Amino acid sequence: MMFRRLAAALVSAVLLAGVQLAGAGPAMAAPRVLYYDASQAQEFVAVVNQGAQIWNSRATNVRLEPVPAGRTPNIRVYADNGWPRAYTTSLGNGRWYMGREAVNDGYYPPRIAAHEFGHLLGLPDRRTGLCADLMSGSSAPVSCTNAYPNAQETAQVNANFRGATAVPARTFVWQPAA
Repeated sequence: MMFRRLAAALVSAVLLAGVQLAGAGPAMAAPRVLYYDASQAQEFVAVVNQGAQIWNSRATNVRLEPVPAGRTPNIRVYADNGWPRAYTTSLGNGRWYMGREAVNDGYYPPRIAAHEFGHLLGLPDRRTGLCADLMSGSSAPVSCTNAYPNAQETAQVNANFRGATAVPARTFVWQPAA
C-alpha cells in the first residue's frame, strides 16, 4: 500500500513538473525556412553559402537553406559583371546578383553576400558609411570586412519574420558612395 502511494506521488510530481516546464515560457515557433538557389552564382557559390550562414548565426525567426532537389527556391542568386543588386518580390522572395564590379573594386565578398541577403530579408540600404552597419553597403570603406548584421539589423529581420509582415517589391543596387 505504501509503495502504491509513493509511486502515485512520484507520478504526480513528474506530471506536475512536466506541466510547469511546458508552461514555463512562451512556445518558440520554428523559424521560417527560405530556400535559396546559388547554382547560377558561378565562382561565388561558396561566398553565397557563407552569406546565408552569417544570417543563420544571428537571426532566429528565419533560416536560409540551399534549395533541395524538386523544390522551388524562394531566392535565386546570380553572378554578373555589374554591381551587386537585389530584386524582391515579397518578404523572403526574389533574386539577387553577386556583381563582379564591387568585388573587382575590392569590396569584401562575404559582406556583399550577407548584405544582399539582407534585402531579401526585408532590410533597406542605410548609407551610414559605418563598417559596423551591414546595410551601409558600399558607403562603408572598401577596406571594411564586417559581414555580420548589427543588433538592430538582426532585430529587424527577426521582427519581419515574427509575423506576417508585408514588404513591397523593391530593387536595391550596390553602388559606390558619391
